[in-house]
Amino acid sequence: MEYVYAAMLLHKAGKPITEESVSQVLEAAGVNADPTRVKALVASLSEIDIDEAIKSAAVAVPTPTAPAEAAPKEEEKPKEEEKKEEKEEAALEGLGALFG
Repeated sequence: MEYVYAAMLLHKAGKPITEESVSQVLEAAGVNADPTRVKALVASLSEIDIDEAIKSAAVAVPTPTAPAEAAPKEEEKPKEEEKKEEKEEAALEGLGALFG
């Protein structure tokens, strides 16, 4: 992740994202940069519009607008199950009347 953060920092600062600049940012942060990983990152970012990627990532992340609903209490569950069973029994009785 440090490599991506270094690239994002450079992008935000308006600096070109090159192998040298990414390595310098990583070294300044105390990270021993792997030249192969730096090269792969710079190559993959050369084909990406970073601003668009950030916008699409921001849209994809859901933001909570209201507190989550509380889970139903244990007491409410049996009542719901009883109502469901009553409906099923009534439906079976209606079928019994048809074939009875």
